[in-house]
Amino acid sequence: MNIGVGPSTKEDSCQERKFLNNNTIYVSLMRIAHVAPVIYPVPPVAYGGTERVVADLAHVQLRLGHEVAIFAPRDSTLEGVRVIGDYGSLSYHRDALGAELPAGFAAQLEAQQLRDIVKYGSAWDIIHLHGSFHSSGICAALGLKVFRTIHWRADEADHQEHFETFRNERMIAISQRQARDVPPRSLAGVVHHGIPVDRYRLAAGRRDRLLFIGRMTDQKRPDRAIELANRLGLRLDLAGPVDAGNPTYFADRVAPHIGASIHHVGSLSDSEKQTAFDEAAALVFPIDWPEPFGLVMIEAMACGVPVIAWDNGSVREVIDDGVNGIVVSTIDEAVSRWPEVCSLDSKIIRGQFETRFTVDRMAAEVLSIYENARP
Repeated sequence: MNIGVGPSTKEDSCQERKFLNNNTIYVSLMRIAHVAPVIYPVPPVAYGGTERVVADLAHVQLRLGHEVAIFAPRDSTLEGVRVIGDYGSLSYHRDALGAELPAGFAAQLEAQQLRDIVKYGSAWDIIHLHGSFHSSGICAALGLKVFRTIHWRADEADHQEHFETFRNERMIAISQRQARDVPPRSLAGVVHHGIPVDRYRLAAGRRDRLLFIGRMTDQKRPDRAIELANRLGLRLDLAGPVDAGNPTYFADRVAPHIGASIHHVGSLSDSEKQTAFDEAAALVFPIDWPEPFGLVMIEAMACGVPVIAWDNGSVREVIDDGVNGIVVSTIDEAVSRWPEVCSLDSKIIRGQFETRFTVDRMAAEVLSIYENARP
């Protein structure tokens, strides 16, 4: 689907979408501000899925003629997008000080972000929240038109209380699974994530190992990937940071297995991910929690790499079992279906990505929701 942008004024900003014969959607131009988390810059250097989504969405919205800004740390680098914030990200301060920061450091960065929203928030037609809860109170008090994307599970008590308290926030869920936990009165729509078509290319390397990308924690279950690799007799590359909130998991469940065939390679940049996918026979996505989306699955698809995914969260919305990967419940099942994984066509997998999970499709659907959902 293509998106075109027609001229608008304040009076016609809520006009109905027009569908043309060429399937182009024309939407009125808007002034859009995204509120990003304060932990990493936008986009992140390596780890940081939320910041990556914010960057990609903002870039496309800018390309389509909208005026776009982000309330974000000053070390964010988005060409053409205004960055509102004179504070460094939490990761910037960690690197600068070379030491662990006090537990409240992120909160004081959020306080600076709140100051900026108070000063500049009213200048924007749309405020799209992507971070923690702190911005909602300020936006409600200012009477701003707010949309919110939760990049986490939405079923826990903190989010349920939030839905009850901030009833005018319109939620853009990132999967049907996540949407089940959002009250119907709050749900504006469901938009799966997307990434640029040229970020990754079809893998062209040895493809002789398994790959795991994610935090080293019990939610992501790299220990399952280790067991699967050992049973298949394959090398496994574990990419991702040690979870700061659960460091003993890595020490107890991952570190003892690192050796000749199990490697922990840390967080990866985009170019490093491409190299990792070039060498991967499959991505292992062995989650043990209701993952709301799972960006790494579509990154693998963009490289034509099949995914071995555990049946949890949004997995069945992304993985077409037997086409772009397999969906399993146990390691035994993954082992028994390994020959099937090896037979999947990388060009078909890449084709599914191009059809279903591009950033242009994501941006089109988000803009449509902005236009049509009530405040």
